[in-house]
Amino acid sequence: MRNFRCACGNAVTFENSQCLACGRELGFLPERLLLSALEPEPAGHYRALADGGVYRQCRNYAQEHVCNWMVPAADDQPYCRACRLNRLIPNLSEPRNRVLWARIERAKRRLLYGLATLRLPVIGRDLDPAAGLAFEFLADPAAETEFADEAAGRQVLTGHRDGVITINIAEADPAAREGMRERMGEQYRTLLGHFRHEVAHWYWDRLVRGGARQAGYRELFGDERADYGEALRRYYTEGPRPDWQRHGVSAYASAHPWEDWAETWAHYLHMVDTLETAHDHGFAIHGQAVRLPATVLQPDPPPAAAAGFDELLGDWIRLTLALNALNRSMGMRDAYPFTLGARAIDKLRFVHGVIEMAAGQL
Repeated sequence: MRNFRCACGNAVTFENSQCLACGRELGFLPERLLLSALEPEPAGHYRALADGGVYRQCRNYAQEHVCNWMVPAADDQPYCRACRLNRLIPNLSEPRNRVLWARIERAKRRLLYGLATLRLPVIGRDLDPAAGLAFEFLADPAAETEFADEAAGRQVLTGHRDGVITINIAEADPAAREGMRERMGEQYRTLLGHFRHEVAHWYWDRLVRGGARQAGYRELFGDERADYGEALRRYYTEGPRPDWQRHGVSAYASAHPWEDWAETWAHYLHMVDTLETAHDHGFAIHGQAVRLPATVLQPDPPPAAAAGFDELLGDWIRLTLALNALNRSMGMRDAYPFTLGARAIDKLRFVHGVIEMAAGQL
């Protein structure tokens, strides 16, 4: 995530809708990947000071206050590029649901920003009704209602199917999510991590399935035709394979080749987004600057040297060692609780190559 500045020069963040220094309203311009100060125009429009264009607020910005993205005035869509991907949202008559939904939308927009900087295609249901990307944000049935049936598995499961990513809104409750992380024995569990993992399944269908990369995928990750239901049953009853650290980025990656891909893809997105942030903040470790990953959309003018995969990995290892040391100094858990083995690195390199080939197909 890059830094942004208001027209007054004040530093502002990706999620801001108002500059705290000058009071101007702010809006994110997804076509330009810019957060801009806004000046009101007639008919409910705004002029973006970053590019001079005329926009209006996404309906979820103007009415629900859970978005800060803008829609070009000439576009007849009421929702921005991010919100028009929503197929279902929580019942907003429940006050708590609105809080959780706002957190979910923040994570989703970060996902979409990252995909855009990698120049990856994002195709919604409007262009591909059968398998385009869509989101459903759902709550578990209340325990006291007739619909709650834990034994029958009626709880909402976070997952992906045919382009539809479902997120249980309880994942936006830090206490509930941390409790689940402890119960599942996971090293890492975040809302943004869920989005990055689940969208990986959609990209596998788009970029790997049946294509030139499928043979290489099977050689590294395994044959995805293995029974998925049986693989998950075995994982949850017997646990991960004992030597999982030699083969993947996480224990869950050992469950099935599809999950190995999704965990690796999500890990790669974590890496490039964090490195972009560190680069834009001018981070240097022992005097060596953190470089911008080559797969990330380059600024104008571009940096002197962008990091290919090996350079990216080297910067990542140096940066995460420093991040973990800083966290320990604050008495906090490691920011990066992972160790990458040779096989996991080969899989990350494969994802890097797939993304390089797919870049620009928007």
